[in-house]
Amino acid sequence: MNEEQLLLAGKMYNPGDAELRKIKLKTHNLCIRYNQILEDETEERQTIIQDIFKAVGEASFFQGPIYIHYGTHTTIGNQFFANFNFTVQDDAEVFIGDNCSFGPNVTIVTPIHPLVASERLGVNVPGAEEPKKCYAKPVKIGNNCWFGANVTVCPGVTIGNDVVIGAGSVVTKDIPDNVFAAGVPCKVIREITEADSVFLKEELF
Repeated sequence: MNEEQLLLAGKMYNPGDAELRKIKLKTHNLCIRYNQILEDETEERQTIIQDIFKAVGEASFFQGPIYIHYGTHTTIGNQFFANFNFTVQDDAEVFIGDNCSFGPNVTIVTPIHPLVASERLGVNVPGAEEPKKCYAKPVKIGNNCWFGANVTVCPGVTIGNDVVIGAGSVVTKDIPDNVFAAGVPCKVIREITEADSVFLKEELF
C-alpha cells in the first residue's frame, strides 16, 4: 500500500511522503488563489472550488477565506454554506451532507498524532522504509445541519441529520439526529422540537 492508501485505511502513515505533499501543495495553492479572488468573480471561484474538493453539490457557497489540506478526500452535498475561515484537514475522508450551513471559523480535523512524545517523531513499522508519524479517522456530517461560530469537529466523529451545534463547541464524540448539542466537549443538550419554531416568536414578526 502507498502512503495515501495507508492514510485512507486508517493506518499509520508518513505525511511527509512526496506524493502526499504534492497533493497538499496543489490544494494549498488553489486555496491561496481562491482567497485572493474578489467575491463577485463567481465563475473563477466556482472553478477553483471544483478543483479543490473530491465533489461539491449544487448551489454551494464558500465565503472565504478557506483553508483545505487535501480536498481530494472531501465530499460536500448540495446547498452548502461556509462562512469565513472554513478549515478542513482532510487526511482521512470527510463527508458533509445536503443543506448544511457553517458559521465563521468552523474547523474539521481528521489526523491523530501519538500521545507518547517519542512516537511523534516516527514509529518504525515492519516492512516500511520510513517511520510513520500519524494516522487519521474520517468525519461524517449528515443533512440539514447548522454549526455556530468556532465549532471544531475532531477525528472519527459522525454527526447525524438535522443537528445544531452551538458556537465554540468541540465535538469529540458522535451526535445523534435532530438535537441541539454544545460545549467543550460537545454534549447533547436536548432534542429539537416544534416548540423551537421561529413562528412562535411573535417579537420577530
